[in-house]
Amino acid sequence: MLEALIFDVDGTLAETERDGHRVAFNRAFAEFSLDWYWDVATYGKLLLTSGGKERIRHYIRAWRPPTPRFTDCDAFIARLHACKTAHYGSIVRDNCLPARQGVRRLIDQAREREVRLAIASTTSPHNVDALLGAWYGPGWRAIFAVVAAGDEVQRKKPDPQVYALALARLGLDARHCVAIEDSAAGLSSAARAGVDVVVTRSEYFRHQPHVGALAVLDDLGEPDAPARGRVADAPWSGVVTLDTIDAWRGARPAAARTAPRAVPGAAQLA
Repeated sequence: MLEALIFDVDGTLAETERDGHRVAFNRAFAEFSLDWYWDVATYGKLLLTSGGKERIRHYIRAWRPPTPRFTDCDAFIARLHACKTAHYGSIVRDNCLPARQGVRRLIDQAREREVRLAIASTTSPHNVDALLGAWYGPGWRAIFAVVAAGDEVQRKKPDPQVYALALARLGLDARHCVAIEDSAAGLSSAARAGVDVVVTRSEYFRHQPHVGALAVLDDLGEPDAPARGRVADAPWSGVVTLDTIDAWRGARPAAARTAPRAVPGAAQLA
């Protein structure tokens, strides 16, 4: 029986990466007087590194941009990322980035049927609060039973730790949950924790392979704009509902499920 839906945030709930996080990074770079600029294509490459602070560190090491002198690289990255997070909050509040197609409909259906809702994301708790607060107001935490965010785990996606943390906080077996993800890293993270995954491909990850998902779709669909994609290697079109997801789970061979891995640290963090 499906007891919980676990949502990723960036790219899954909304297309926040290109017009939210990328813009916020560039505003932070300008505020720090850095001669850095991440255009759309560059940011797409950097997204292969999960986590904002990790992305900045990778950019410094691999791209070797002009950098200021600092004695503590970690402290510099933390300050820069905190500035970026503040800018992201402003962008979300000012523009109220819209949900991807079918997201709020499926959330509403889960609430009606008392299926629990959770977040498992590599983004920070502040970014989750900014987006969901813009949609649902300050009481959004009454809607989502659990939030497991990137700053709370040592290893980011594709490592399964953030999903193990979400499951521990939910107090549920992975077999009773389904994740909604948009990327290969998110799919791997959830699957390695034993959670079945529906992939709704986001703009930046549209062409990644998504092997092992219950379904790989363009979005969750609406009655007047059905989702399109593939289920069990066959073309599919329709509206994703809780009943749809249960049907996909019921048709899936038991051997196709990834066994949950023991994930060090998740139980202590919970």
